[in-house]
Amino acid sequence: MTDYQKIIDKYYPAESLGRVIYMKHCRAVADLSLQIASSLSLPIARSDIEAAAMLHDIGICHTDAPDIGCLGSLPYICHGIEGAAILRGEGAPEEWARVAERHTGAGITAAEVVAQQLPLPKVDYMPETPLERLICYADKFYSKSGDMKRKPLERVIASMERISPSTLSRFLALHAEFNKAQPTT
Repeated sequence: MTDYQKIIDKYYPAESLGRVIYMKHCRAVADLSLQIASSLSLPIARSDIEAAAMLHDIGICHTDAPDIGCLGSLPYICHGIEGAAILRGEGAPEEWARVAERHTGAGITAAEVVAQQLPLPKVDYMPETPLERLICYADKFYSKSGDMKRKPLERVIASMERISPSTLSRFLALHAEFNKAQPTT
């Protein structure tokens, strides 16, 4: 089994701004993912949820995002595919690499890559497995900037709506899937 902390340690130097932000964000996403999985009795190994959530943003270290301590050269939108490449290169399980690759937004279609002229290969980056969907969903509730506290659902919905109607629709489908444990009115 791959030790996810060793991978984090390799790419995020101790006491660096990037590491502090990375660890806080990924820990929050992991905790929410584990909470949802437990409340819904999802048949996903808790160790895979923990590791994949802690590594889902590993690629941000190679992006140009100095506000969050990332001094690379890639556009931020590339952090998912970069993270997947890092994880594959480190010998991590493919399931974890796919989470990194597919968690951005509420997924990105090949048509959206073309229409929005995104600097990504023209393929679908849609979360497919329960693990991919779970972490994609939980990730939307935590930013890597500002106070980094959990965002209210209304704020998440507004941010998904700003991206596109299809992104909002996909997020709402994830919300329906993972919010089943909450009472509805």
